[in-house]
Amino acid sequence: MAIYFYKADQPYGCFSNFSPHPITINRIPWQTVEHYYQAHKLLGTPDQPLMEVIRQAETPEQAASIGRDRARTIRVDWNTAKQEVMWTAVLTKFLTHPDIQRVLLETGEESLIENSPKDYYWGCGKDGSGQNQLGKMLMRVRSYIRQQAT
Repeated sequence: MAIYFYKADQPYGCFSNFSPHPITINRIPWQTVEHYYQAHKLLGTPDQPLMEVIRQAETPEQAASIGRDRARTIRVDWNTAKQEVMWTAVLTKFLTHPDIQRVLLETGEESLIENSPKDYYWGCGKDGSGQNQLGKMLMRVRSYIRQQAT
């Protein structure tokens, strides 16, 4: 049985990048994975100063809005770098917060699916044909944590 997740306030909401689980990477605190991810789209671009604006955004929704603004210059390597950026953030989140790490591990071997109706890359999309890259990444994080425990 697959486990579907999407919104931070729904079942398995801790799997959402919008969940209120702060992370610290390279001694820099981030309110959510979404803040970190959206800010790193701008690394090395003329819009890099906005990374701090995104980091300080009051909510992950605001961080996402700034990061998704098409007027911004996204880094040229983003299509390849986004997987590594997300891995760093998601792994850090689950290593930092034992309570949600336990939730992740308790999913056993179930498939994890981000039930985003709009995102066909990180989620499954409206019709289920999306790549579900976030769900796949969470399953890799789950395996990684298990391997580290042995």
